[in-house]
Amino acid sequence: MLRKLHEELGVPADYGRNGGPPGYEEAIDLVEVGPNLLGRMQRLTADTASQWQAMLEAAAEQGITLMIVSGYRSIEYQAALIRSKIDAGQTIGEILKVNAAPGFSEHHTGRAVDIAAPGSRPLTEEFESSDAFRWLQANAVTFGFSMTYRRDNPWGFIYEPWHWSVKD
Repeated sequence: MLRKLHEELGVPADYGRNGGPPGYEEAIDLVEVGPNLLGRMQRLTADTASQWQAMLEAAAEQGITLMIVSGYRSIEYQAALIRSKIDAGQTIGEILKVNAAPGFSEHHTGRAVDIAAPGSRPLTEEFESSDAFRWLQANAVTFGFSMTYRRDNPWGFIYEPWHWSVKD
């Protein structure tokens, strides 16, 4: 299935090999954690949802608002995101610096969240200037979260200060 999907999207055959991004299985048991900025319900694994809720509450106690932009994404949803960017005229090479190919997104695990904060545009480096980002840097590890895509990360993805995940 993935091979056919990758061929359709134009994902290079060697994507994910030789130090490329790791592949991820889709999570099966997910729970709702609330709507994102567009009102679309987001889901995470039960353990991650619990850790996310505890982190939200701890941040709020210190006057910090964390908002979920994206949680779990299916392989098909990831493909749809890429299709829409291709339809908008982007090349697959450009897209794969920003979005992982289907089967390679941490969002498939249900253990990754994209986070926004009031006053900064979502999914932009601007987030690193927010109080929310500074709070996450100091406190997220307490709740099991870490920032996956740091500057010059080994997978070649853009720097994503908004993307935080819980590892196995």
